[in-house]
Amino acid sequence: MIDLDAANKELRDLTPEEIIRWAVNLGEPTITSTSFGPNSGAILHLLSSVDKSVPVVWVDSGYNMRDTYVVADQLIEDLGLDARIYVPEVTAEHLNVKLGGIPTLDEPDLHDAFTRIVKLEPFNRALDEMKPKVWISGIRQSDTDFRRGLDILSYDNRGILKVAPIFYWSDEQLETYMQEHEVPSCRHYFDPTKVESGRECGLHTSA
Repeated sequence: MIDLDAANKELRDLTPEEIIRWAVNLGEPTITSTSFGPNSGAILHLLSSVDKSVPVVWVDSGYNMRDTYVVADQLIEDLGLDARIYVPEVTAEHLNVKLGGIPTLDEPDLHDAFTRIVKLEPFNRALDEMKPKVWISGIRQSDTDFRRGLDILSYDNRGILKVAPIFYWSDEQLETYMQEHEVPSCRHYFDPTKVESGRECGLHTSA
């Protein structure tokens, strides 16, 4: 395994493109993931400028707003992404009938079960099929309390090396990049597995 302290110190002063190139040059099976939510296009644009062959895993829960699908289609086409779309084994309509709609955070057990069905199971299926050793991610330190304890490089509970090239970017840096490169962004977005901003959906915390 990589010495995280030494490697993070080495990568701290590199650009996101250089960090992505470092990750790709490890020569291990690599993926990235996206929600196609607001400003998600930044990491996809950066990745496509370095290596378009890295598969992009998108778990489409079936509950996305129209804007998300429009932006997703545009980014996939414009950037030439190798998009791998994974969907739940149960349709949104079936779940709505079975659960009576999207469970709220006031129903923690039901909401956890909902999250496993629409987000975690499809993502774990992607990992089982693709068997990545490296996962390039657009997470940033300021996103959630959990992420404040991470760094550019970290290992998740599965032993996958997670690489976060824009980990230390501020909101202003992210917005500036999006504007300068005219990257389309989803502005009408809702993730029913997160519900609230600053909350994890489980992809980065589950084994």
